[in-house]
Amino acid sequence: MSREKQAQLRKSVAPYASSNTKASIIQMINTIIPFIILWFLAYQALSVSIFLSILLSIVAAGFVIRTFIIFHDCTHMSFFKNGKANRIVGTITGIITHFAFEKWKRDHSIHHATSGNLDKRGTGDIWVMTVDEYMESSFWGKLGYRLYRNPIVLFGLGPFYLFLISNRFNRKGAKSKERFNTYIINVSILVIYALLIWAIGWQAFLTVQLPILFIAGAAGIWLFYVQHQFEDSYFENEDEWDYVKAAVDGSSYYKLPKVLEWLTGSIGYHHVHHLSPRVPNYNLEKAHETTPPLHKATTITLKTSLQSIRFRLYDQASRSFVSFKEYKVLAAERKRKTGLKMKNPSFQEK
Repeated sequence: MSREKQAQLRKSVAPYASSNTKASIIQMINTIIPFIILWFLAYQALSVSIFLSILLSIVAAGFVIRTFIIFHDCTHMSFFKNGKANRIVGTITGIITHFAFEKWKRDHSIHHATSGNLDKRGTGDIWVMTVDEYMESSFWGKLGYRLYRNPIVLFGLGPFYLFLISNRFNRKGAKSKERFNTYIINVSILVIYALLIWAIGWQAFLTVQLPILFIAGAAGIWLFYVQHQFEDSYFENEDEWDYVKAAVDGSSYYKLPKVLEWLTGSIGYHHVHHLSPRVPNYNLEKAHETTPPLHKATTITLKTSLQSIRFRLYDQASRSFVSFKEYKVLAAERKRKTGLKMKNPSFQEK
C-alpha cells in the first residue's frame, strides 16, 4: 500500500474518531448496572443452586468484559471528549475490572506504537519468538517459552497472574501519577472486597467472584491473543515496519455473533482500532463498513480462531506462524542446509 493510499485510509476513518457523550453514558448504564444486578442475583441464587449461581456469574463475566472495553477506550482518551472524564471513568472501571488505569494506559500505548515490530517487543504484548530465536535459545529459554504458550498456563493461570500480580504492582521507574492511581485502585478493591465479605461471608463472596474474574480474564486474554496471532499476521524488523500495515495486516477482524460482539464492545474490529485508536468502540463497526479497503483485513470466526492455539512461533522466512511440530521440520531442514554449507562453501541455498 502506497503512502498516498495509507493517508487516504486514515483520512476515511478520521470522522469516526470522535466520542458521543450520550452514547458513552448509555453504554455505561447498560453495562455497569446490569453487572451489579447480575452479581447480586448470582449471590441470591446460591440459596437455590450453586450451578444457577455459576451460570449467572458467567453472564456477569460478559459484562465485565464489556466494562473493560469502556476502560480500554478511556485509556485511549476516546470514550469522552474531556480528558478528566476519561480518567475518572477509567479509574472506576479499572476498579471493576481490576486493572490499574494509568499503568495500563502507558503499556497499551506502547503496544499500539510497536505492534508487529520485531525489534520492539516486550511491552503490552503476548510473548512471541521467531523460529530463529527459539532455535538459538537455551534449554531453559525454550522451556519457559513452551510453558508460557501452553493454553493451560496462558488462559488458565494467566487471569490470576494479571489480577493478583501484574495489575497490582507498579513498574520500576513509574511516575508518581501512575503509582498513586495504582494505589487508589488497589485500596478501592480491598475496601469493596472487605465490605462484601463482611456482608455475605467469604465463602459466598468467592463462589460468586472467582468465576467472574476467571472467565472474564481468560476471555480477555483470548481476545487479545487471537487478534494478533493468526497464520499470516504482520511482523517486520524496525527498518521495514510500517504503522498502517501493522494495523490492517497485523490485526484481525474477529467476526463474532451479535450477542458476543455487543458484550465485547465490537473489539473484534481490531484492525480499525489499531488504525485509529481514538475511534470509540461504538463507532468501530461503522468505520469498518464504510471503508472498503478495511474489508480486506484477515477475517476470523469463532471456529477458525481455534486454529490459533497451534500457532507458537513466527517464521520470518515464510512470514507466518508455525506450530512446534512444524518447527521441528524447519529446524531439521535448516540444520541440514547449514551442515552442507560448512562442508561445501560453494553450496547455495535454493
